[in-house]
Amino acid sequence: MCYIPATALGKICKICPLVGAACQPGMGFRLNFLPMAAVYQNTCFSDCWGSVGDVTCYHRNGRCYVRRRSSLVFPGTDAQLASLAAHRRALAAWRQLAQGVQEVWNSLAREVSPHRPPFGTGAHISGQNLFVSAYHGFITLGNEHVPEPVPFRSFPPFGLEFLEAEAVDDKDLVLYFNLNMFRERHPERYAVLAKVQLAKSGGGSNPGLMRNVLEDPDFLDGEAERTAVFRILDYRKFSGIDAQEYTLHARVFLLDRERGYRNVPIRIDQDISL
Repeated sequence: MCYIPATALGKICKICPLVGAACQPGMGFRLNFLPMAAVYQNTCFSDCWGSVGDVTCYHRNGRCYVRRRSSLVFPGTDAQLASLAAHRRALAAWRQLAQGVQEVWNSLAREVSPHRPPFGTGAHISGQNLFVSAYHGFITLGNEHVPEPVPFRSFPPFGLEFLEAEAVDDKDLVLYFNLNMFRERHPERYAVLAKVQLAKSGGGSNPGLMRNVLEDPDFLDGEAERTAVFRILDYRKFSGIDAQEYTLHARVFLLDRERGYRNVPIRIDQDISL
């Protein structure tokens, strides 16, 4: 059993928040319940991630932290219900595959490292994960269909630099970035997808508020280095904030148009003024 001694204002918690057992000082993780509660590993436990009970472990800048698990009411907006329906279609499509085809997906997935911790352990995703990832990728590209099992191909390195933001017709927000795929021979193969949150100026990121924004196809030129343009429709409604200054938080992916797969995102945090 894992025992996790936790300090809160210098006192040992009576109940272990992760396993619901009495804490035993000196064993397992030590949790310091400060604004950013750090996890200190020992030789028994190399890492911690995910949620259990009322606690969520997460990673930031290579460190593991703990926070109280979020408890939210699902509002069931039209966009959320559409996303849920798409995910259910992906799972249903997986269940309808012949067992032999599922085994092919499982074999391909053994070569794919997870995009979430633990990293560097030789872990791999499942065939279902790989299939659903491709299915969602094609949905995002506006080409929903059952994907064929093909190997996950390494993505080219890419860089993204913020250029400017402007309001168009006092309604939409257009973001301009310099995109560089570093001499990729077939840059037209990749779409650029950003998960975007517009926070109040100086506000922090909240992954739950990030929404998909695909690179505007009207500005694609097929070059390895180009200006990537993202158009956020009705940005006040999108953000729930009516202001002239925002803090942009984004996670930006390359999306393989041929296979539906996506790579590990890069992070953008940028103050913008309109």
